[in-house]
Amino acid sequence: NSVATSVVFAGTAKAWANINGTSTLSTRDSYNVGSTTDNGTGDYTNNFTNNMVNDDFSASTDSQDATTRTNVHSSFEGQTAGTLRIVHYEGGSITDTNRVGTIVIGDLA
Repeated sequence: NSVATSVVFAGTAKAWANINGTSTLSTRDSYNVGSTTDNGTGDYTNNFTNNMVNDDFSASTDSQDATTRTNVHSSFEGQTAGTLRIVHYEGGSITDTNRVGTIVIGDLA
């Protein structure tokens, strides 16, 4: 009760998603992500239900191959107020990943 509501709101995730990026792309669960686009092998775009105020938000992602338990390097390839594009690499090659998690922090429009 000692922290102002504005501080709590500013530090709260504004969007997140847990997707399966192999075979047929599917979203396991999400918040403020209306859909995820499969742009090709290992290349996904989260489309926000409610836009961010601009493209200066902070984002984080984590990926893992659930079979081999290999961590996969993720790179943000672009973001707009309404989208976040993520590409996944394993051993230097772009690859589909069956466990992809993203989180976005910033201001909603």
